Amino acid sequence: MSELGKGRPSPLLFAGVAALLFLVHSPYLKLPFHWDELGQFVPAALDIYREGRWIPVTTVPNVHPPGVMGVLALVWRIFGYSILVSRVTMLAIAALGVWLCFRLTLRLSHAVEPAYFAALFLVASPILYTQSMMVLLDMPAMTLTLLAMLLFLDQRYALCAGACIGLVLVKETSITTPAVFASWLWFKGRRREALYFVAPAAALAMWLFALRQSTGHWLGNEEFAQYNVTSALDPLHIAFAFASRTWFLFVSDGHWIGTVALLLGWRLLRSPEWNLALTVGLAQVIIVTVFGGAELERYLVPVLPVLYAAMATAALVYRQRWRWISAVAMLAFLVAGWFWNAPYPRPYEDNLDMVNFVRTNQDAAQYLEEHYPNARVASAWPFTAALRHPEFGYVRRSMNVLEAPGLHLAELKALGRENFDIAVIFTNKPPSRGRLLNLPLLRRFVRHYYDFAPQATREEIRTGLGFVPVRRWQRGDQWIEIYAPER
Repeated sequence: MSELGKGRPSPLLFAGVAALLFLVHSPYLKLPFHWDELGQFVPAALDIYREGRWIPVTTVPNVHPPGVMGVLALVWRIFGYSILVSRVTMLAIAALGVWLCFRLTLRLSHAVEPAYFAALFLVASPILYTQSMMVLLDMPAMTLTLLAMLLFLDQRYALCAGACIGLVLVKETSITTPAVFASWLWFKGRRREALYFVAPAAALAMWLFALRQSTGHWLGNEEFAQYNVTSALDPLHIAFAFASRTWFLFVSDGHWIGTVALLLGWRLLRSPEWNLALTVGLAQVIIVTVFGGAELERYLVPVLPVLYAAMATAALVYRQRWRWISAVAMLAFLVAGWFWNAPYPRPYEDNLDMVNFVRTNQDAAQYLEEHYPNARVASAWPFTAALRHPEFGYVRRSMNVLEAPGLHLAELKALGRENFDIAVIFTNKPPSRGRLLNLPLLRRFVRHYYDFAPQATREEIRTGLGFVPVRRWQRGDQWIEIYAPER
C-alpha cells in the first residue's frame, strides 16, 4: 500500500498545498487590513508586540483569547511588523489546515480520492479563500480543530488535550471540541483519559479570570456581552440564525451538490470515527449559532473540513464518472463564489467583495492624503480608522477625522457641520434594497437586528449638509464617495 493509503501523506503534499495557496493569493499579500482585522485583532496583536499587553489597550477588549495575536506578535518580533508578514503567516496556518483536512478525510473515508476532493473543496471555498489570508480567529481554529481530531482518533489523548488548550486560547467557542472528546471517553468508561480535557477548560477559565480582573467584565466589556449573548438569545434571532446556517452549509456556493451526495450516500458515514467527527462539527455549529449577534459565516469555517470530507466520502456512492462530474461541478460553483455576490446581504469577507471594499477605501484614502492632507474628514468606522492609523496600510501619515456611528444623515449632522471640511460615504453594509430581502417583513427584520439601512443619499447630503460629491470610486458592488462644501 502507498504512503497515502496508509494515512501518512508526504510532506511534499503540504508543500504543494502551500504553494497553491500562495499562488492564488499572490495579488493580495500586501492588501491593507479589513474591518475586524483593523478594528480588533491587529491592534490587539500590536499591543502584545509593542508593549507585552495581552489584554488590549488600543482597542476595546473582549472575550476572544490572545492565541492568534500572540503568534502574530512573535512572528513580527522575528521578521518585523508588516502586512506582508501578517498575510504570509496566516496563509501558512491555512496551508497546514488544508493538509490536515486531507489527512482527516483519508482517515475517515479510507480512500484517497475523497481526501483530494475534500482538500480541493476547502481551497476553493470562497470564505476560506479570503479567511486564509486574514488576521482573524476562525481559520486558525479550524486548523487546530483538525489537529485535535486526528490526535484523538490516534488515541494520543494527552497530546490532543494539549492541542485543545491551544484551540480554546485561539477561539473561546471551540470549547465544544474538548467537551465532545471528554464526553466521548467518559461514556466509554475511559474516565482517566476523559479528565485530560479538563485542562482546556481550565486554560479558558484562566483567560476569563484575567479578563475579569483587568476589565471588570468576564467577556471584556458590557456591550460585547449584550450583543453576543443577551440579544443573541432572542428566539426569533436564533430561528433566523439556524436557517441562515443551514443555507450556508448545505445550499450556498454549490454546497447543494454535496448535499445531494450526502442524502444518497449517508450510509457510507456510519462508523464510530464519523460519529465523532460529525458530533464535533454539530457542537460547533450549535454554539456559534446560539451565541453571536452578528452570525458571521466565518464562525463556521472550523466546520467546513468535516462537511467537505462527508460530502466527498458520500459521493463514493456514485459511479466514478458521476463522482468526478459532481466534484468538478461543485468546485466550479465554489470558485465562482469568489466573484459572485448572492442577492442577499452577506459580509464582505465571505469572498472577494472584501478586496473591492479595501481597494475602494484605499483609493479614497490616498486621494484625501494627496489633495486634502489637512482637512477634517467626517465618516464612519472602519474608514476613519484607516485614515487615523498608517500601520493599517491606507495612508502614510495619520489624518484628522471625526467619526460618526454610521452613515445616516442624522449621524453626520450630529457631528456639527462646522466641525468638518470633507465627508466620505461608502458601502458600510451590504444592501438589501432591490434584492430578495426587499420584501417588507424581511426588510424590517434585517434592519432591526442587523441595521441594514441605506446610507445617506447624495440629495440628503446636499440638502442636509450643503455638500456635493467631488470624487467617486467603484469596484463591483463596492463604492466610496468624497463630498466637499457646495460652492
